[in-house]
Amino acid sequence: MTNAADITLLTKMFEAAVKAADPKSVLPAYLPPPPAGKTVVIGAGKGAAQMAAAFEDIWDGPLQGVVVTRYGYGAPCRHIRVIEAAHPLPDAAGAKATKALLNAVNGLGPDDLVVALICGGGSALLPAPPAGLTLDDEVALNSVLLASGAPISVMNGIRKQVSTIKGGRLAVAAYPAKVVSLVVSDVPGDDPAQIASGPTVPDCIGPQDALNLADTYGVNLPANIRAHIETASPPPQPDDKEFSRAEVHIVASAAQSLEAAARVAEAHGLTAVILSDAIEGEARDVGMVQAAVAREVARKNRPFTKPVVILSGGETTVTLPGAGSGAGGRGGRNTEFLLSAAIGLDGISGVTALSADTDGIDGSEDNAGAFADGTSAARLRQLGHDPQELLGKHDAWGAFSALGDLFVPGPTGTNVNDFRAFIVR
Repeated sequence: MTNAADITLLTKMFEAAVKAADPKSVLPAYLPPPPAGKTVVIGAGKGAAQMAAAFEDIWDGPLQGVVVTRYGYGAPCRHIRVIEAAHPLPDAAGAKATKALLNAVNGLGPDDLVVALICGGGSALLPAPPAGLTLDDEVALNSVLLASGAPISVMNGIRKQVSTIKGGRLAVAAYPAKVVSLVVSDVPGDDPAQIASGPTVPDCIGPQDALNLADTYGVNLPANIRAHIETASPPPQPDDKEFSRAEVHIVASAAQSLEAAARVAEAHGLTAVILSDAIEGEARDVGMVQAAVAREVARKNRPFTKPVVILSGGETTVTLPGAGSGAGGRGGRNTEFLLSAAIGLDGISGVTALSADTDGIDGSEDNAGAFADGTSAARLRQLGHDPQELLGKHDAWGAFSALGDLFVPGPTGTNVNDFRAFIVR
């Protein structure tokens, strides 16, 4: 990269965004009062173990429970059992973890308290196929959803119809205990019913709604999955008695994290603007648009006056081709966004960008994202690579690996979705 100082500043902004969602910092403000009975902690997501460890440190009283997180994302807990399982495709360990969570809340009474620590990634970590379907069926469904390019709200709306724990069903299993959900949001709009497919939070999406969404977004559901949804009973509804004592709190979100990053930029003498904390769409399209904005600032000093940092969050998607297309490279949505942006910034000086997943992993590799600037596309060509060809193959990881510009902070212990920043000098 050509600008080491801006790489350092972008890294500091990312670190501030992650710190703003650190469970040690955000959980204390949302602690419920201790119950007369037992305190049971349950949780799911890529930051669930860190949330559990933080909760143990600040909770005054006895507790027990179990949480599930992604392989390699565990954290030491004294009283809460931590189970690791597969993400983004579920496995048998996740199925066992789902049973453990349901067992943990079984048989509780009205004097007991259930604290649900929920964050992004919980959908894959809580496989619980209903009667007539198997774990392999749920794996097949997730594969189809991940390749579809559909928004996360659509994917989760479908997942809830094919589960015995999602869509509020975990809270129903805990009734009549009081359930307090402490949620780190990784979805645009911060709807808690969408985060990890809402195991403790119901919504109004029913089976027919899910089928309509699948048809609208061209999700080719496996035949047995579609047949199940067509005859499925509606999931729990928000006005059901089982949710009468439930509380839900968003304890961290992309908005809070972007604001923290903006403060770092301003402390370094740069104006910071936040385009949105809820941007969705195809990663390469969003990358092209945001590159056009940065290019306009660099060339014409509009719509923002440079020097400026342009920030955004949300969750883009990558629509993968069918099997046998030869276009299945490595790379997640953040690196694909950035490769598209790098092509749009080709030859533009004074612009340096970072796009990264705040959980520390983007896609299937060990990087959170990557850095790019106006020289990235030219440097790829010098190395014998065609940037457009790599983008067409969805091999953004290969592009930035060749450049040595991958961003690898490791698992962060939280997840408030994508972090994108362009510095324009």
